[in-house]
Amino acid sequence: MSGVEIAPRPRNTLRLHSSPRALRCVTSTAELERALRWARSNKLAVVPLGEGSNVVLLPKINALVLQVQLTGREVLQRDDEQVLLRIGAGENWHALVAWTVAEGYCGLENLALIPGTMGAAPVQNIGAYGRELGPFVAAVHALRCADASPLRLSQADCRFGYRDSVFKQALRDQVVITHVDLRLPVWTTPETSYPGLREALEQRGDADSPTPQAVFDAVVALRQAKLPDPVREPNVGSFFKNPLLPRARAEALCAEYPELPLYPAGPGYSKLPAAWLIERAGWKGCRRGAVGVHPGHALVLVNYGADDGSELLGLAADIQADVEAKFAITLELEPRVYGEPA
Repeated sequence: MSGVEIAPRPRNTLRLHSSPRALRCVTSTAELERALRWARSNKLAVVPLGEGSNVVLLPKINALVLQVQLTGREVLQRDDEQVLLRIGAGENWHALVAWTVAEGYCGLENLALIPGTMGAAPVQNIGAYGRELGPFVAAVHALRCADASPLRLSQADCRFGYRDSVFKQALRDQVVITHVDLRLPVWTTPETSYPGLREALEQRGDADSPTPQAVFDAVVALRQAKLPDPVREPNVGSFFKNPLLPRARAEALCAEYPELPLYPAGPGYSKLPAAWLIERAGWKGCRRGAVGVHPGHALVLVNYGADDGSELLGLAADIQADVEAKFAITLELEPRVYGEPA
């Protein structure tokens, strides 16, 4: 298994080349257990990889990279109000959302067209258009990297936050997710309070009594219009998190920049769009060497031909430094970075 290159496609959407110590695709829990024991016997760290849609790879990864392809959609319980599903970590996220909407299960429609897999979704606590995954997670099932023993985490155990979870904190690189249990309403009023989504529904004539399917269709159209297709322009979507600031500080910044949008983000906090900060700092559409900032969306960094992630991370660091200097705000990277320079 050693010395296998992570090819540009389909294993990462930035089309970056990287060579791990070993690479294995696993399609069952038994295969995953064997791979974890092999890694332990060879004293290798483990890097789980789904569809590679939220990672920046550097040339060398001193680890066993596991492409997790455990699939399956199982109905565990259902009544008139809700359904409990068990989903394999390798299931494509968007296809899963489309299936839940078609089956009459509600809640995930706002998260349509987010790239990646079910296993990656709780790590990031993915969210869009007024919804986050966390509230719909009943449990996450995983294997510990150290000894391949099983682990079940409740929703509370996952410690979901804004683009955050225990899998990015205390359990970072310690477990491999195998399945996720989702508890979804069989019927509920869709979440349509996000301004851009509400406007899109109004334009489509679906604002008065939107169905989950109408919300799904509107979100797909919005994302297709705003975000570049990684097949044509290699990217990982949002490269930076939207910063959260204490409300008083956010309002003071808004007084200085009245056009700055602010969004509520829990008690005492406001969320600022990182794209606005980056564009205001003059980076939108900037191209440098083989990488650049997309001309249509300042939050998206594009690989125009770089072989590894070093050049892209250099651009990101300069953007962070510039935003810090202009606004005294530190932007955090959204994708995970793996590996080391050549």
